Amino acid sequence: MEIYADYHTHSEYSHGRGSILGNLRAAERRGLKAVAITDHGPATAFGLGVPDEETLLKIKDRLRSLAPHFPGLRILAGVEANVVSLEGDLDVSDEVLGQLDIVLVGLHPTVYPRTLRDAAGLIGLNAVSRYLKEVRRLARVLNTRALTRAVERHRIDIITHPGWKLAVDTRALARVCAARGTALEINAAHGFLTREFVRVAAAEGVRFAIGSDAHTPARVGRLEAGVAVAESVGLKPEQIINAEVPYPRGW
Repeated sequence: MEIYADYHTHSEYSHGRGSILGNLRAAERRGLKAVAITDHGPATAFGLGVPDEETLLKIKDRLRSLAPHFPGLRILAGVEANVVSLEGDLDVSDEVLGQLDIVLVGLHPTVYPRTLRDAAGLIGLNAVSRYLKEVRRLARVLNTRALTRAVERHRIDIITHPGWKLAVDTRALARVCAARGTALEINAAHGFLTREFVRVAAAEGVRFAIGSDAHTPARVGRLEAGVAVAESVGLKPEQIINAEVPYPRGW
């Protein structure tokens, strides 16, 4: 299979250490057909997200102005939004999400939750779960609930790095995502996804996206690790939203 798009990249507008222009040039050099700029949502802690959701629309305007300089590249304006409550609330409004080309959502341990109750459930329990097995089970239930509620309530194209640092019920999440047409990411940067995770999720009929999670232009399109996981468990191109079968030579 060939991966023709990288739907998960960050820029100087959030946690990225490169520019939007650098990401676009890198995607073009790697021969990609499409690339998305998906900076972190505003609830990302330590100032690592966009300052506000309006910035996402400013990024979109900038990408539209740059598009004529990259005629062979489809450029998507998006976000990696955060789940900020146990009920699946996001840190970007549905109004703004509706104006973006692609919506990614992640469950991160470094966010500003909506309420103290959400902070206790999404941050406190997960911190304690490292040491107590019973708490670990409860944290996994609440993490899964928060993500599945987000998928049920919002238009989400891709769930990023599911299970990274915050455990989830793979089968339950995959089942809801399959029903809603939301893909699960095989993240090529963090390298934590086990083949068993992909096998279990695939059995529920969910589709996948292979993303670089690039925080520098040099990482844009570097999807080899994700492709290796996908191929090792026998995923077909039709199970991956940014994959295609290459034509044989001479076609």
